[in-house]
Amino acid sequence: MGRAFEYRKARKMKRWGHMARVFTKIGKEIEIAVKAGGPDPTANTRLRILMQNAKAENMPKENVERAIKRATDKDAADYKEMIYEGYGPHGIAVLVETATDNTNRTVASVRMYFNKCGGSLGNSGSVAFMFEHKCVFKFKAAEGVDPEELELEMIDLGVDEFYVEEDGITVYAAYESFGAVQKWLDDQGYEIISGESVRIPTDTKELDAEAREAVEKLVEKLEEDDDVVNVYHTMAEVDEE
Repeated sequence: MGRAFEYRKARKMKRWGHMARVFTKIGKEIEIAVKAGGPDPTANTRLRILMQNAKAENMPKENVERAIKRATDKDAADYKEMIYEGYGPHGIAVLVETATDNTNRTVASVRMYFNKCGGSLGNSGSVAFMFEHKCVFKFKAAEGVDPEELELEMIDLGVDEFYVEEDGITVYAAYESFGAVQKWLDDQGYEIISGESVRIPTDTKELDAEAREAVEKLVEKLEEDDDVVNVYHTMAEVDEE
C-alpha cells in the first residue's frame, strides 16, 4: 500500500506545478507546529521533522525562518487543522486535510468543489474509516548497518513496511507510532530526511479514463485551494493497475 501512496504523491506534486504552492502549504504546517510546541526545533519534534521535510523539498531556509517568525508574532493567524470528508464522482471516497484561519470560508469552498464536480460533502466519519492513518519516514542509516536486522528491530516499533532505496530507507507504521519511530531514529543517530502523516485507502476502485478524469478534476480543484494541505481518495491510480 505504501508504494501506491508514493505514486499518488508524485502525481500530486506534478499537479501542483510549481514549488511556491508546496512552500505555502509547508509554511502553514510549520506555523501550526510552532504555535503548538514553540520555535525551538530541538525541543519541538514536529517542527524539527517539518524543517527536514522543507529541506527535502528544497524550500529556501529564509522561507522556513519567515514561517517560524510569523507564528511567534502576536498578530499571527490562528490556523486550525480541519478534515472534510465526502464522495466524489462515481462513488469515490475523498478525504481532505486543511489548515485554515477561517473554517467558514474553507468548508464553503470545499463544499463548492464537491458540488461543482458531481460529488457531495459528507459528515465527519463518513469516509475516514476507508483509510489507514499511517506515518512514513525516510532516513539514512549508518554505514554498514544490515538492512534485514534493522527491519527486524523496527518491527517492534510498529513498522509494517520497509523499503531499501538508493537514497535512503523508507518505512511505514501506524500513525500512533510516529513519536516512537522518530525518537528511535534520533536515538540511533540516523539522519531523518522526511517524516509525515499519510492516509492510505484500504481498498481502491478502478475507473475508466473518462471517469478518472472527472475524479481528478475534483482532486485538482481541492489541491489548488490554499487552505488544503492534502487530498486522499480511493480511486486506483494508473500505476496500480
